[in-house]
Amino acid sequence: MMYLKRLLAFLCCFTLVFCLFPSSAFASGGNGNIDGGGGSMGQGTSSNFWNSGNDGVRITVVDASSGTAVSSPLDFSNRTQKTSLLHFGKVNKLQYLGGTGLSLQSGVAYSCIRPTQSMPTIVSSKGQSNIEAIKRYFCSEYACMMVAQAAGVDYERMIAGEYKLLIEPIAYFTHNGQYYCMTATEAGLYDQMSGGNLRKTMTSLTHKNLPLSMFLEFSDLGISVWTGNTTGKQNNSDIISTLGVGIVWFDEAPPEGEIEAPDVEYRVDTDVITAVTLRTDQDLTPDNPASVTFHILGTTYRVNDIVIPAGDSQVVWVKWHTPSTPQTITITVSVSGAYTAQDTFVAKIVDLNEHIPPDPVATDTNPGYSVPPLPNETQKLTANWGVWSCYWVPVWVWCDHGEDGGHWVDEGYWEYEYTGYSASISGEMSLMPDDIVPTASGKTMKSGYGVKTEVRATLSTDAPTSHITYPQTAFSVFPEFQYQTYLRLLQRSGGQSAKFIFKPNEFSTYDRTVHFTPLWFPDATDYTIYTQVWDTWTPDGMLSINLNDYVSIQGSLYDDWYTNRE
Repeated sequence: MMYLKRLLAFLCCFTLVFCLFPSSAFASGGNGNIDGGGGSMGQGTSSNFWNSGNDGVRITVVDASSGTAVSSPLDFSNRTQKTSLLHFGKVNKLQYLGGTGLSLQSGVAYSCIRPTQSMPTIVSSKGQSNIEAIKRYFCSEYACMMVAQAAGVDYERMIAGEYKLLIEPIAYFTHNGQYYCMTATEAGLYDQMSGGNLRKTMTSLTHKNLPLSMFLEFSDLGISVWTGNTTGKQNNSDIISTLGVGIVWFDEAPPEGEIEAPDVEYRVDTDVITAVTLRTDQDLTPDNPASVTFHILGTTYRVNDIVIPAGDSQVVWVKWHTPSTPQTITITVSVSGAYTAQDTFVAKIVDLNEHIPPDPVATDTNPGYSVPPLPNETQKLTANWGVWSCYWVPVWVWCDHGEDGGHWVDEGYWEYEYTGYSASISGEMSLMPDDIVPTASGKTMKSGYGVKTEVRATLSTDAPTSHITYPQTAFSVFPEFQYQTYLRLLQRSGGQSAKFIFKPNEFSTYDRTVHFTPLWFPDATDYTIYTQVWDTWTPDGMLSINLNDYVSIQGSLYDDWYTNRE
């Protein structure tokens, strides 16, 4: 058995503060270098006010080591913002700390991105934001892919740990009758430029709840951890240097996923199922599914949209047809989506027709022969497997925006269901003297004549046909060869309930579908043929059943020759 383990490319570590979102709706696994505080808001005036919920974030993709921006900063907001609002361009905190000056972009249209899945509240009007909800959102695959696409950076390189996300809270508010967009850092710089005028009119927002909506739990990228007051008003120096920032990074991976991919043996010209078991330690949902790709003999088979709850597993399979010639092939299996993994295993394709018994002749002898015991080969009579599915359970929560009204946010979760399937195989075998044996009586015959067989095998299952194959292969082994070395491959008819008989015997004058018993087989003994039915494939492996039946040997065909001669 070979086991495949590769990197699950997702663990967000991160430092932020915000409003409630359901963890089950997003990929779990974030660790946060983010904390937050805040307090209640004061009363505004007609010229100076802020509406609760009118917030957003500025995100910059930066080099994980140096903090250098590898993309332009991007603004995101749940609300569509006016292009004519007053702003200072897209400049991040590290750039301001590096010496970039605050510059009002007069006449330059403002732009921001509205996420398809709403962000949680970033700046709370009622005190501390829900930091855990913010972590869940910005560590989700959806949010990270959204940022990577908007920033034009490689998502795989980002989650591999090359980049970090610098996240800053934004408030959209009216100051002295004009509509502004500011990060906490810009609010601190602007207040310095205006001689404290902003602090006088918007202090609860710009110098408390906005800067305290997120700050670092530990130092990173040259920005210090915040250890000061988390509920009161803050000074410009602390806001500019330390507050109003969070960082998302992708340094570590969660526990690895695992594929079980065993070496296998198939028969030529046969429908088979190749299956692997996929395990995961994170929720795989329709928003974050896995896909498994099988590469077999130059053909690619892809299984998409695999969903599995964290800590569980599912078998994933492909149904295909083996070539008509014996060979050994390598099958490659890869996983993508939830994580990246790959493995290879060997499939040996064999031809059972290569082991036909030799031509029996009248001069054959076997002194000292004793009838061997029947084989005790392993058989698999039942199989069980299943498929996970999941569906969204909506939980609608009203987010109040104050004077601007509000909007509904779906804080639902994914619910998983497991559909189990089963299959079983049953069978029976009949061994009788050939119809043209002149002196046979019921199940008694003389040695040297041919015997015929009829084997029936039935598959019982509640699974779709895409999950299974019907019984396809049966072969018999014989006591004169110690049930070893030689075998006869039977010919099949029927499908779910298959019938097998001997193929026409190449040593038969009349092409009878028989096997010839040896002339020397001992008298007063049972001649028992042992048959195995194979190649009833399921995702849980191959079902097989072992059957046997006998004829009683009394005398040999020489006795008939002597009788006829007399």
